[in-house]
Amino acid sequence: MKSLPIRMDRTWVGEFQRRVERDSDWADWERFQLAVEAAEAEIVPTFESIQSLKQIQGFHPLPHQIEVTKRVINEMRGRAILADEVGLGKTIEAGLILKEYVIRGLVKRALILVPSSLVLQWTRELNQKFQIPAVAQKKEWMWDKYDFIVASLDTAKREPHRSFVLSKHYDLVIVDEAHKLKNRRTKNWQFINELQKKYCLLLTATPVQNEMDELYNLVTLLKPGQLGKQADFQSDYVAGKRKAKNEVQLREEISRVLIRNRRRDSQLNLTKRIVKTITIELSPEERALYDGITQFIRSRFREGSDLKSMLSLLVLQKEVCSSRDAVFHTLFKLIQKGEQQKEQVSPEVAELIQLLRNVQASSKVNQALNLIKELSPEKVILFTEFRATQEMLMRELTKAGIPAVPFRGGFNRNKKDWMMELFQKRARVMVATEAGGEGINLQFCHHMINFDMPWNPMRVEQRIGRIHRLGQQHDVSIYNFATLNTIEEHIIWLLHEKIQLFETVIGELETILEKMEEESLEHNVMRIMMETHDDKQIRQRLSHWGDTFHHARHTVEHEKETKEEVLFYEPTTN
Repeated sequence: MKSLPIRMDRTWVGEFQRRVERDSDWADWERFQLAVEAAEAEIVPTFESIQSLKQIQGFHPLPHQIEVTKRVINEMRGRAILADEVGLGKTIEAGLILKEYVIRGLVKRALILVPSSLVLQWTRELNQKFQIPAVAQKKEWMWDKYDFIVASLDTAKREPHRSFVLSKHYDLVIVDEAHKLKNRRTKNWQFINELQKKYCLLLTATPVQNEMDELYNLVTLLKPGQLGKQADFQSDYVAGKRKAKNEVQLREEISRVLIRNRRRDSQLNLTKRIVKTITIELSPEERALYDGITQFIRSRFREGSDLKSMLSLLVLQKEVCSSRDAVFHTLFKLIQKGEQQKEQVSPEVAELIQLLRNVQASSKVNQALNLIKELSPEKVILFTEFRATQEMLMRELTKAGIPAVPFRGGFNRNKKDWMMELFQKRARVMVATEAGGEGINLQFCHHMINFDMPWNPMRVEQRIGRIHRLGQQHDVSIYNFATLNTIEEHIIWLLHEKIQLFETVIGELETILEKMEEESLEHNVMRIMMETHDDKQIRQRLSHWGDTFHHARHTVEHEKETKEEVLFYEPTTN
């Protein structure tokens, strides 16, 4: 049958149908209908329309994500910095753009470079949401075999992978966490600059972290010469490391390659965080073990232990708030170390071993089991910092008849995927170590238990981000376990009450912590605990740290607002 015109007179179609019915030639009529459907399927209303929206499954892109896709394809010719604030879905935007170019036949080979912890997440989302046959790069031969590869930037830039990647031409290159390319003297920047690519997307929530040169370096990767030579850029637009001049012209140049959406400007309906602190009374045996470990650590601290020993003591102090199993492993190492040095076990360690033997049950485990039963049949992700505690929890959940799966960093990619699928389809509980706080999305779950609490706010936020993100349909409940009269209780007070960590998603958290001090929060908390003698003094010093955090936060927010008004947005006029 000859191809039919796209626009057809419906009166003529009706007359054709009547004649076919009169002549009872149904075969011709069926062929005619198929031809009409085929012709309509090939219609492209306008070049600017987005065809990929018809082919994605399982979610509906937000208006700002669709608008970004249109701008990148129609205005920026496929080279752009996607700089939305944290949580606005830059991954979705990049996936839509890639899918649109694939449908149009303009992209047949693409390379997605991301942090190693996000390789699985990107691969999964491209396959499930966009039906793009992306694979996670594992072996050298994969560079030649597959057209859509997700790989770690650190792996791709190393030999022998580097030679494979640089020898190929890619229709589209996507780089996540692109602020790692801010310095053109680094291997990261030079590697991306050498890639043969037609289109390029750089994803970062912080296109300018410190100096104006960072923005220049990112723009130069996309469109060399867009901001002129570096010397010209310095003289025309830079008044200081963090200050701009000729702002209107600079803003106009930047808007040709950079798109930034803010939370306050978007119509996001993020669900709420419901945070509950569950206090737990230690048994007499557990209290004796906690006090004994704390006294042991303080005595070692007063003896002037070196940094390496301090790290071991810090871990031991955290472990005693987690489980007897976790403490056992560290004490066992101390005994092994003494045997290697042909020393007898010290009376202090021997006493701790006896205290450890006296603990026959865990108050925290009993509370966890009771809470999980109360939440039935809802799914729960339970976070712990320690492998020994994870194994103990898995044993106790199995005894209680509660289906559970583990998740930790030692699993290979296939096993991680398997555990994720089991959790979604069969198990009720996932017991995860800190590896579960990176690179996985668990929007189908909305209950989280912090069995033991990290002393670093950034790691707490990473945990919460696994379930409280775009796509979550329910309010998220977060249960923080706090053993009374321990350092754990003080830490939760600091994070929850003093710096209000759980009330909002703090996209600038890492920047705030970096601005505050060189020494990590963990070491500061440890020092506070060792140098004080009672709970009151600990609270006072932690409160002072909280005040310092608020001051740094206000400073970072002010700097951010200033940069954005200068670089990305038109000034408000009345």
